[in-house]
Amino acid sequence: MADFTMNIDADGIANITWDCPEKSMNVLNNTAIAELDGMIDQVIADDAIKGAIITSGKPDFAAGMDLNILADMRNNAGDNPAQGLFDGIMQMHAFLRKIERAGMDPKTNKGGKPIASVLPGTALGIGLELPLSTHRIFAADNPKAKIGLPEIMVGIFPGAGGTTRLVRKLGAMGASQYLLEGKTVSPKAAKAAGLIDDISDDPMAAARDWVLNATDADIVKPWDAKGYKMPGGTPYHPAGFMTFVGASAMVNGKTKGAFPAAKALLSAVYEGAQVPFDTALKVEARWFTNVLMNPSSSAMIRSLFINKGALEKGAVRPAGIPDQRVTKVGVLGAGMMGAGIALVSAQAGIDVVLIDQTQEAADRGKAYSETYMDKGIKRGKATPEKKDALLARINATTDLNSLSDVDLIIEAVFEDPAVKADITAKVEAVVPQDCIFASNTSTLPISELAKASKRPDQFIGIHFFSPVEKMLLVEIIKGRETGDRAVAKALDYVRQIRKTPIVVNDARFFYANRCIIPYINEGIRMIGEGVAPALIDNAARMMGFPVGPIQLVDETSIDLGAKIARATRAAMGDAYPDGAVDDIIFWMEEQGRLGRKAKAGFFAYDDAGKRLGYWDGLAAQYPRLEQQPDVTEVQHRLMFVQTLEAVRALEEGVLMDIREGDVGAILGWGFAPWTGGPLSWFDILGSEYAAERCDQLQAAYGDRFACPDLLRDMADKGQSFYGRFGTSDQAA
Repeated sequence: MADFTMNIDADGIANITWDCPEKSMNVLNNTAIAELDGMIDQVIADDAIKGAIITSGKPDFAAGMDLNILADMRNNAGDNPAQGLFDGIMQMHAFLRKIERAGMDPKTNKGGKPIASVLPGTALGIGLELPLSTHRIFAADNPKAKIGLPEIMVGIFPGAGGTTRLVRKLGAMGASQYLLEGKTVSPKAAKAAGLIDDISDDPMAAARDWVLNATDADIVKPWDAKGYKMPGGTPYHPAGFMTFVGASAMVNGKTKGAFPAAKALLSAVYEGAQVPFDTALKVEARWFTNVLMNPSSSAMIRSLFINKGALEKGAVRPAGIPDQRVTKVGVLGAGMMGAGIALVSAQAGIDVVLIDQTQEAADRGKAYSETYMDKGIKRGKATPEKKDALLARINATTDLNSLSDVDLIIEAVFEDPAVKADITAKVEAVVPQDCIFASNTSTLPISELAKASKRPDQFIGIHFFSPVEKMLLVEIIKGRETGDRAVAKALDYVRQIRKTPIVVNDARFFYANRCIIPYINEGIRMIGEGVAPALIDNAARMMGFPVGPIQLVDETSIDLGAKIARATRAAMGDAYPDGAVDDIIFWMEEQGRLGRKAKAGFFAYDDAGKRLGYWDGLAAQYPRLEQQPDVTEVQHRLMFVQTLEAVRALEEGVLMDIREGDVGAILGWGFAPWTGGPLSWFDILGSEYAAERCDQLQAAYGDRFACPDLLRDMADKGQSFYGRFGTSDQAA
């Protein structure tokens, strides 16, 4: 079955409908491009056809491009993949330019045929780039629809003319939030911004009327008309000059130079703005090729688009388990985590019983959702009716008997095994026999907590990250006796609340925290060595981390770090590796410098809690080295200490799927997204170099950098992680 079909009505309008068979959303592939190209040729050549309307047979217009097209271009180019990519991209430009020119005379701009596009719903990526090449874009008044160019979020930029057209349509400043930030908006907002042209309750009727009445002047794009001037000015126009200076500062300020796609996009815009439109398309194609040839783009696409989507669709869900959708959840503990879990559950339409020891505490937990919804109403993101409906789903109470009909329990009480064991026994006496019991613990082993349960096969970890409503990742932890139904239940619940799950086996700190803690500790360790804290944090940000390790420990609280250190030292005994870190943490604790919450930590703060700079007392206690280390050395210490933990987690069977290691790292603690995740980063470096660098770091700084046997074996065999552990079904 064809992706595109065309019928010509009695008025001579060619109605071209995009409807990919057996797919919920339209995605453009090579076959579909060829189909549409042939139809456009027919529209232009057939004198009986007055014009065309391109629309969708689905509720939405399109989700984007089949990214395998880009891989095919590169793989089919033989010894010169860059040339193959460039040629393929230029063919796409020629195809869309054919739609845009629609047969008009190149000198007079007359004789073309009007081609409109109608968007019934969401239009993203190529789903907007294709309409941008038509002469007028009509959209349905669909508030749920999203319109935009989010490519930058997965490590590329709009490379099918979207960059060049949007800048010429809106100006560099107007286009920046859609190109550089990947912002998506509703049809009304898109119309107000100038992304689309019309909104209608009946966009097909409006498009038909326009096609039948369009003049030659109506179908000439502004950049093809004589005397065109770019909105806001070109780079050498006084106003445009300031725009581009500001854009360069903004990009480098936000990305610290770590994201190749952002720099390439800005270069394409800057250079393309100085040349005629068709030359600008060639400039765009060259920079797009540059990005696609960078291994960062492949890694980001794989982790943040392909693998993330696969995990969200149940790629690791146990087979043969029927749907475990949650209808009513009991949340034990109404503190910050419990309140957040109650909120996201109620947002998903799940009834919630929010339990705490006192009614006041339970009500305070529910009030968290009320405050959240009030903020949403102020921003126009929610309505009083939605607020009332959400709050009605949350029953804040102290009565454990209210849990008699729940099908999932999420325990978020104080991090003490005895407290958790007590509440587990009390709750299991009330809930149905088939109820799954989950703990939100971030550090305590699930297998040990499950000993308090009479049904350990129904006991599992569901570890949320804070703040729950903002963080995208949920870590699901299998205990030694956890059964498949519990895993399926947890995965189905995470899908309901629209977050991304990873499933790991039980071990100390699970996966995320076993990698985050060494990152923080390495930063603290360097302070003790005399490395400037600004160098440590800025080196991390220059690698793409949202915050450096010193700022992160201030945000999460120093006394929490001290508590974890004491518990870990007690558990590990002589094998404990972080005594040098503890000396600093415990000293800070003794000074009463507990982090941002105390307005005193590694940073100094004003009375409002605003950071004023690094605390002067650090340099007095830990004198700075006269010769500071090279920034790359600092970055490698921070990167390797985390990535090696990810490798060990895979080696030990804590990680069961490399996709989860990469996706979890980026979404869970912001591991440099441009790398595609820690395992992808080692693939970019190459296992041979990674193993060699481990040896160098181990010799200089200690055994925490020792090369794992798995990595050494891969280096000896010239293997990559995705080459060794990736399978064809994992790439789907």
